[in-house]
Amino acid sequence: MTSSILASKIYTKEELCLFEKIPAPCAIIVFGASGDLAHRKLYPALFHLFKEGLLPKHFYIVGFARTGMSVEAFRASITESLPATTPSARVSDFVSRCDYMSGSYSDPRCFSELKERLRASDLHFSVPERHLFYLSTPPSVVEEIIHQLGASGLAKKQKESHGCVAVIIEKPFGHSLASAQDLNGKIKKVLKEKQIYRIDHYLGKETVQNILMFRFANILFEPVWNRNFIDHVQITAIEDLGVEHRAGYYEKAGVLRDMVQNHLLQLITLIAMEPPSSLEADAVRDRKCDVLKSVRILKEEDVLQSTICAQYAKGNIGSRPVAGYREEPGVSPTSKIPTFAAMKLELDDWRWQGVPFYVRSGKRLAERRVEIAVHFKHVPTSIFKPLLADQLSANILKFRIQPNEAITMSFEAKHPGPKLCMSTVTMDFGYQRTFGTPPPESYARLFLDAMLGDQTLFARSDEVEESWEIVEPLLQYWESGATSPLPTYPSGSMGPKESEDLIHRDDRAWD
Repeated sequence: MTSSILASKIYTKEELCLFEKIPAPCAIIVFGASGDLAHRKLYPALFHLFKEGLLPKHFYIVGFARTGMSVEAFRASITESLPATTPSARVSDFVSRCDYMSGSYSDPRCFSELKERLRASDLHFSVPERHLFYLSTPPSVVEEIIHQLGASGLAKKQKESHGCVAVIIEKPFGHSLASAQDLNGKIKKVLKEKQIYRIDHYLGKETVQNILMFRFANILFEPVWNRNFIDHVQITAIEDLGVEHRAGYYEKAGVLRDMVQNHLLQLITLIAMEPPSSLEADAVRDRKCDVLKSVRILKEEDVLQSTICAQYAKGNIGSRPVAGYREEPGVSPTSKIPTFAAMKLELDDWRWQGVPFYVRSGKRLAERRVEIAVHFKHVPTSIFKPLLADQLSANILKFRIQPNEAITMSFEAKHPGPKLCMSTVTMDFGYQRTFGTPPPESYARLFLDAMLGDQTLFARSDEVEESWEIVEPLLQYWESGATSPLPTYPSGSMGPKESEDLIHRDDRAWD
């Protein structure tokens, strides 16, 4: 975000633009190149950058996977992943830069072959040994791939922050606090921290990035952004989809590892962080890490009081009947993996003392929605008798991340006419309505930043470990079988009754 910006500025009545650099010539090597993520997200994101002129003139892509496939078949599969309305000449130009090789992630000979192929392609495409490795693979093979990159000499340690090698690693980063610490230690034997890009695609979403702009480019909100004016914060990330084809992964992860440890804690940091000294990567990440350090770690006896986990049972999504989690293909019929989590977190710092953060996430719920709602306090007294202060709706500021990205603010207003009637109205800033175009795919933003050497939107090792420290007591409790059987909720509902009880105890309600 920051190293990609030059000092040049354009001032107009309508906008202030900061010019962005085009990355230096580079190669993108995708491990797991035949997988679902690569075809759904990575190739379309790279093609979007290509169409917009944001990729360097000299670049190429190499796919590496265990699946046997010819280069021609690989290029055809990429073509099928791209928008059908794209001019064929642009597609042909893009896929002509794509190469493919198959092999084992643990075979040194395959990495020696990859090294030779990259050397030849660097010469052919005039790329001066700048290689971006993307690990679109299961977490179980990450350590082995990085080991082989080091052993083969493909992951030379950089002498400076914008050197020739960078590695993007998909979440989850580790399986627990101990495993994350172990993985960090082993990776740092091969790579420097400035070469490691731990990706969280939520941080590439336009509304999430706009939280920093909203907070720190507008003076209006900073004076009230604290415990004196804010009553509580709600963060909701729910979807109507079930586990789908990801049962193998989800049976090892569950909602706490899949959503809470990374995405949702990252959203808390952006809402709660102190102003950084600049938008340089480490200045931002220092302040985010401060927030994670301030989150009160739940003791074993407090976990059940402050959290609830549950699993979806059969039900209906609209009029369509759907199976319960344990009935999904690839899921154990006795699985104790939670698909829903809700919790109350508190921050022990000066700004947020006494302001609870309510977080929930789950699958097979009534709707798809990701949003942050900042609930302000009620007015101290009401002059509109006989209405009392708590009968006047409190202001709510919402960042809607998906769908229909927007920022809204609700407040009380008088109805037209001679009578004194009021109700809650909403100011609604919608991205597509305002700018005339849908927000770009988050992976495009993150790819570009990684190619530019900008780590602002990527998690640092201490952020990852602090996040695991927060989640660890929850994992130990809910995976220990202490609550048996695991609570369930019908598919198509808004989750288990216990999640409503969690927030109702504080005389509040979920949005």
